[in-house]
Amino acid sequence: MRSFWGGGWRVVRLAPAVVAAVVLAGLLPRPAAATAEGPTLSVAPDRLDGSLQCPSVFYAMRNPVLLVHGTATDSRDSWAWNYTHVLPDNGFSVCTVDLPDRALGDIQVSAEYVVHAIRAVAAASGQRVAVIGHSQGNLEVRWALRWWPDLRALVDDVISLGGPHHGASGADQVCLTGSCAAAAQQMRHGARFLAALNAGDETPGDPDYTSVYSATDELVQPPSTAVLDGAVNVEVQDLCPARPVHHGGLLYDYVVYAVVVDALTHPGPARPERLGGDICLDTWMPGVREPLTGNAVLYGPAFLALLHSTAVAQEPPLAAYAA
Repeated sequence: MRSFWGGGWRVVRLAPAVVAAVVLAGLLPRPAAATAEGPTLSVAPDRLDGSLQCPSVFYAMRNPVLLVHGTATDSRDSWAWNYTHVLPDNGFSVCTVDLPDRALGDIQVSAEYVVHAIRAVAAASGQRVAVIGHSQGNLEVRWALRWWPDLRALVDDVISLGGPHHGASGADQVCLTGSCAAAAQQMRHGARFLAALNAGDETPGDPDYTSVYSATDELVQPPSTAVLDGAVNVEVQDLCPARPVHHGGLLYDYVVYAVVVDALTHPGPARPERLGGDICLDTWMPGVREPLTGNAVLYGPAFLALLHSTAVAQEPPLAAYAA
């Protein structure tokens, strides 16, 4: 696990025994005795460790936050100019995880990075973790919680920003020719991956689920695809009619930020009724770094990554544990 706090980077490796020791010490809620940990991770431990960036020291007053990026990006493209800059100033310890191949490969494999990240952050902090995902990153989060039940006792909040939970129009378009990146195949409406993800309980376990989305998101349509059964679902335009928020805009929009902070600072999921009507007056979240430049940083590399991604003619087969 790499540390970015205070400048520079250093590697902090957390052995699986550390996670077990923290749980046994009573610092974290114990999973139910009958709960299995889930499938054995197939990704090498050094790759999992190297994907996670965390502060050297965690604030004790608030749950740590894990940020999970979306398709064709990495943690810096997605988060360095917004939440990793703003949340620490408000007392939150923030970790990020880099999904392999810029999240263009098999989402089932990418989800293992999230499994490891949640376990490692919980162990290092001695606290339950709040997880915020953008776009495809929410599918990795939900897949992890779906198939690795031990994580559910380690997660406090799951906050989805523009999650393509039931299919993404952007993936449908990218795959029009029949071949596209593996992750795009898995995000198409009607994909087997999504059917397995959404079979049964869409919001399992103890975490509090909040899904925030925009009717004007150009990549996640129809808006109802972002709705999760069992979550508090918040459409931006229900709070501020006619407010335009595009897919990348969910990363810095003030109204979205207000909902996120409400979820992070209260027991349970977000409650829009706690937010005042004046939230519609502000455009950007406070302290955000140059959102116009941030959009270029987000969309530019993502377009190039998609352009040069390995195309496949069908989605990866479901893992044995899911099939």
